[in-house]
Amino acid sequence: MTETFLSETIASKHIMLVEDDMSLAEWFCDYLGEQGYLVTLATRGDVAIELIEADQPDLVILDIMLPVKDGFEVCMAIRPFYHGPILMMTARDHETDEVLGLELGADDYVVKPVKPRVLLSRIKALFRRSSAPDIVPTIVATDPNKVSFGKLTIDANSRTTTLAGTKVAISSNEFDVLWQLAQSADNLVSRKALVIARRGIDYDGFDRSIDILISRIRKKLGDDASNPYRIKTVWGKGYLFVKDAWD
Repeated sequence: MTETFLSETIASKHIMLVEDDMSLAEWFCDYLGEQGYLVTLATRGDVAIELIEADQPDLVILDIMLPVKDGFEVCMAIRPFYHGPILMMTARDHETDEVLGLELGADDYVVKPVKPRVLLSRIKALFRRSSAPDIVPTIVATDPNKVSFGKLTIDANSRTTTLAGTKVAISSNEFDVLWQLAQSADNLVSRKALVIARRGIDYDGFDRSIDILISRIRKKLGDDASNPYRIKTVWGKGYLFVKDAWD
């Protein structure tokens, strides 16, 4: 089942909500519609995959417990062709769910019941992080929003990453972390700095989301997981982007 909800104002962003609880889904759609968003609702995982590929919404809110295909399967299926933010939502407060969701490509995770203002703030934060980064690079003088290291090119204008002439499919959060590391090439970037830049909150010493993102970035950029040489781990401190490791 699919439906589209739109407020009387012109929607600036298209959100795909994937949720099979109709009472909750309609409530979310009404609320987000009042905030000026165009909201499309899918109630089955298999249908959601088709719609996301066809419509390419600006953001996906994805429940985990879905008929036919669950949220994890949907997230894994859409990541090769969908590069916008994914906010996973579930009634199960399990750390393993959050870790698995992030590993499969989700950008954020909320537990139901979620207050509407909290959901809205998460959505706005994801949209902010998917826009052009605040840090202006200075490595390439001809274009301050594009950097190159050997065969690797990171373009903040189009938010794309290319390695050896091939475009690499990375999520919005992965791009933000890679961009921040690239701006400090050959210099240590602490976990705290990465967490604050990505989530806007202080590092509590237990947030492992950055480690998961780094692991995904390494895999996609051909780094050695057992002995990384392109994005090195400095144990207990943070990460080091090696600028001469991309030839």
